[in-house]
Amino acid sequence: MLTSKKCNFCGREVSPGRGTMLVKKDGATHWYCSSKCRKNATKLKRDPRKLKWTTNYKKGKE
Repeated sequence: MLTSKKCNFCGREVSPGRGTMLVKKDGATHWYCSSKCRKNATKLKRDPRKLKWTTNYKKGKE
């Protein structure tokens, strides 16, 4: 059975066969729905709670 994953940056669903999986040196896996999310998390090191288009931003305001 295929299950969908959540994007580690924006919180959207990543359907099977889509997105990018990043495996860190310690064995932790991170799923990203798009290159926009991957670049914001890894290269730019941005906090998703400070970006309006992520679901984590909406959770912090409630």
